[in-house]
Amino acid sequence: MRKTASKWTAAALAFGLLLAGCSSGGNTPSGAAGEKADTGKPKDFVMGIAADAVTLDPSLQSDLVSITITSEIYETLVRYKAGSSELESDLATSWEASPDGLSWTFHLAKDVKFHDGTPFNADAFIFNFERWWDEKNPYHKGDFSPFQADFGGFKDSETCVVKDVQKIDDDTVQINLKQPFSPLLAILSQTEYGIASPEAIKKHNGDILKTPVGTGAFKFVSWTPGDKIVLEKNQDYRQPGMPKLDKLIFQVIKDNTARLNALRAGQIDLMDGLSPSDAASVKSDAKLQLYETPSNNVGYLAMNNLKPPFDNPKVRQAINMAIDKQALIDAYYYGLAEPAVTVLPSKNWAFHTDLNDYEVNVEKAKELLKEAGYPNGFSTELWAMPVARPYMPQPEQIATVLQADLKKIGIDAKIVTMDWATYTQKMKNGEHTMGLMGWAPGTWDPSNLLYTLLHSSNAKPPALNLSFYKNPQVDTLLENALKETDQTKAAELYKQAQQIIHDDAPMVPLVHTKPVLAGASYVKDFVPSPVGTPQF
Repeated sequence: MRKTASKWTAAALAFGLLLAGCSSGGNTPSGAAGEKADTGKPKDFVMGIAADAVTLDPSLQSDLVSITITSEIYETLVRYKAGSSELESDLATSWEASPDGLSWTFHLAKDVKFHDGTPFNADAFIFNFERWWDEKNPYHKGDFSPFQADFGGFKDSETCVVKDVQKIDDDTVQINLKQPFSPLLAILSQTEYGIASPEAIKKHNGDILKTPVGTGAFKFVSWTPGDKIVLEKNQDYRQPGMPKLDKLIFQVIKDNTARLNALRAGQIDLMDGLSPSDAASVKSDAKLQLYETPSNNVGYLAMNNLKPPFDNPKVRQAINMAIDKQALIDAYYYGLAEPAVTVLPSKNWAFHTDLNDYEVNVEKAKELLKEAGYPNGFSTELWAMPVARPYMPQPEQIATVLQADLKKIGIDAKIVTMDWATYTQKMKNGEHTMGLMGWAPGTWDPSNLLYTLLHSSNAKPPALNLSFYKNPQVDTLLENALKETDQTKAAELYKQAQQIIHDDAPMVPLVHTKPVLAGASYVKDFVPSPVGTPQF
């Protein structure tokens, strides 16, 4: 089998960052980029980020900041080639599937070492895999929700698609499946499946939250919570001439405007989370450059379907009718977003093009609330994220707009917020009634949005299905789509699921955004990606 992305994985671009020069110690270079490269000074690169990482253990991650950082420390079996939908080698040099699609054999790169000097081989991969999928493994400490979501459960679960993983020889492993599973390669390209040093895991008794050891181009140096995370060049990296940077620093600057000011002052070289309102000024500034990312995300309002009154579909439908998505986009996204009809962006191959969104209709929404037994509305909480994300650039302001929309139909929503780590954990535990959140998939496979956010298997704490939505018919459609190797047939299954989900209204899909980043003009060949992880 050729090492190409399957037809079930739509185009995804990889980040590429080849710096002819960049700032040293946070100062903008005085000369041209080429001149900077010849000075012999350390090439340190500073990226301003909106929030601190939650964990540097890749297998426990679900937030983009943590994933962005650990993607520099860890490597996966496969990855997307820059500017292409093709999958290329990372820690696997080649792979092939059996004719029935039930066995995948991966041939591993030889003579690769972890940052602690221990060897990467088949034993190391199997050690990691067993830690991910076996809840009885002594190093399976944490929720491991990405694996549970991606593979349908853990080792002893009937719904888990993995049968077993076997060592063929020191440089070859085989993953055996219970059924054909079309997203496998795409899933294994995600940072959540970065391979960690078994010796480091053993040394720290499974807790590698702040002690990451991988095989990547950069090694972990330090983490000052709330301030910065520092990585340094892996001098023994297996790709000749890489990386070009000596040090990589992720600087936490929570406020979007403050982060942009730091970029303009030369204190950082690149920033995420640029407010859409600032895009025009960045574009017109000769000292800066604007990067537009293809839209592959969703910002949404989760309603906890397990808690009254959100266990009533009429209440949920009323809320969908109350929210004016276009007004929200006009106010806060400056043309860099489109209203979301489903969790899938309109360019996804499985998007239901004939599905009509709920119309904004205050009177009809009030009538639905009356039919549900709430003629005078009700009081509740609306949780607002404390940090800006690409799908939610100004979450507290957006929450205020939603609060006003809900007030029109008699719902009095008190806005609640808290620190990011607490917020995500409490949402996963189902402690919210309504809460703002979003998802930026690591692949373009529709399962990454539909299955992750709406299958009932992901509605158990620590949940990724933050609406705690459960519909057996939807589950069956999504499960059958994963087995279907014909894209046209799979798309039809996904469309049927989207129709049912739309009618059940478990959440309010708000927007699909085109995230923008800003960088200094001397940064060269940076290519934004919808899969969200830069490669430095």
